[in-house]
Amino acid sequence: MSIKDTAEEWQITATTTPFTGNKTSVRTDDVVMPDGTVARRDYQVHPGSVAVLALDDLGRVLVIRQYRHPVRHKLWEIPAGLLDVPGENPLHAAQRELYEEAHVKAEDWRVLTDVYTTPGGSDEAVRVFLARDLSEAEGRRFEVSEEEADMEIKRVPLEELVRGVLAGELHNTCLVVGVLSLVAAQAGDGLDALRPAEAPWPARPFAS
Repeated sequence: MSIKDTAEEWQITATTTPFTGNKTSVRTDDVVMPDGTVARRDYQVHPGSVAVLALDDLGRVLVIRQYRHPVRHKLWEIPAGLLDVPGENPLHAAQRELYEEAHVKAEDWRVLTDVYTTPGGSDEAVRVFLARDLSEAEGRRFEVSEEEADMEIKRVPLEELVRGVLAGELHNTCLVVGVLSLVAAQAGDGLDALRPAEAPWPARPFAS
């Protein structure tokens, strides 16, 4: 028996957008339930994101430490960013984020995993890439601002990140999902068996 998620959309009888922000908004839908009742659902409308688990030749993962105001924490994360342009190719966005946040480029790209971060309250979809064969990017470093101005960058052995995840010391969604997916891929069919970087992504269709 194959276990997989399936696309489905229940009837919406009314919808409003009570809040519109700079990058995201909040939508309220009245949704018809299977028993015929109508339930109101509020959720964040999100453009989608990409994240990059960059693995070097020594088995270390490139991580960044950044202040996240909603949770009042400095979190260790992997490079990530919004899909700012509708229909943007997620690989190109991931390559941009790796350059901007770490001034690094990669020659080998694969899709590690696709996730909905909080499907009960947001439609955010994230594609996590695996990037290998790393090197320093050419040219000047990207000028960062706001929270990113205080960002710290390190390369940490994969096993140390796994330990931190399981010990409850590392909490960022993309880091946790990316690190554990990488370990699972290594123990399974190997990293070269992962999906190609341009694999279709129904949650956020993109132009080639």
